[in-house]
Amino acid sequence: MSLFDSAAGLLRTLPAERAHNLTLKLASAAAPFLPKAPKDDGRLAVSAFGLDFPNPVGLAAGFDKNAEVPDAMAKFGFGFVECGTVTPRPQKGNPQPRLFRLSEDGAVINRMGFNNGGMEAAARNLKARKGGGLVGINIGANKHSNDRISDYVLGFASLAPLADYVTVNVSSPNTPGLRGLQNRGELTHLLASLTALRGGKTRPILLKIAPDLDDHALDEIADVVRASAIEGVIVSNTTIARPELTSPLAREPGGLSGKPLFAPSTEILRGMRRRLGKSVTLIGVGGIASGEDALAKIKAGASLVQLYTALVYQGPGLVARIKRELLACLERDGFANVTEAVGSGVG
Repeated sequence: MSLFDSAAGLLRTLPAERAHNLTLKLASAAAPFLPKAPKDDGRLAVSAFGLDFPNPVGLAAGFDKNAEVPDAMAKFGFGFVECGTVTPRPQKGNPQPRLFRLSEDGAVINRMGFNNGGMEAAARNLKARKGGGLVGINIGANKHSNDRISDYVLGFASLAPLADYVTVNVSSPNTPGLRGLQNRGELTHLLASLTALRGGKTRPILLKIAPDLDDHALDEIADVVRASAIEGVIVSNTTIARPELTSPLAREPGGLSGKPLFAPSTEILRGMRRRLGKSVTLIGVGGIASGEDALAKIKAGASLVQLYTALVYQGPGLVARIKRELLACLERDGFANVTEAVGSGVG
């Protein structure tokens, strides 16, 4: 694993998007030769929305947009891998440069714009999988779509049968107008369309929300989620806010992820736990870089967590380190397992 961490360090000398594309190629080439991840300690196991996760640490969407390397990433120890965001039709995304490392802040700004090969390419890749591991697919709408809800319906119909769960991404800041789908009326229509499409099938549906929402918006989203009977909410996507940052790239437009997102996204997570209780599974995302961070999200109500930005700076060995640290934190705080800790910090 130290070899891969060293390679990650070398890749950081390249422009960010070029480094990312090369990382995908290296992961794909290495996949057949990577051993399976060691069996996880049973205290890390989590059961959520009908699935059994070996550990709660997942790879967030954005890393593997076209579902090219989920099996390779699972071998680094992730409990689950979320691919996407995938749109019905291929699209190039926004003009480059569109991905920026804010090294001084442990952060990244992206304005990728759902660049991906489309649902047919993602479906081919998912069908060609040879490995195991739980894989989710994150779906979105094309930038110039005349009917964005229909885009989600198309993506769900094509990709849901090939994944363990589906995430509905209505919270990216990089597709103009997309976040409007978080409004009560639009969101009700969207989730009703998807739950009707799956009928009696049990494919879990998760909703990914933005961190830039006021209490009224969160109240409305919670109402819609309860009424829709979807299985989960991912808190949260990247933020358009700019807290105190030191990097000269801080004013680049786009979504901010990484360390500065940790505190605000955790507060939104805690608020959603208070609104939804235990009826809906929450996944905590935003700034996780240690076992202590993971436990903070879990205490705030997350049954599972996801990370991406910290991998840019620490390499894939981070996954095993987080799991070791999380076990130590659970023992320190007197929890027998992850499930016992979920929501324990919510008053």
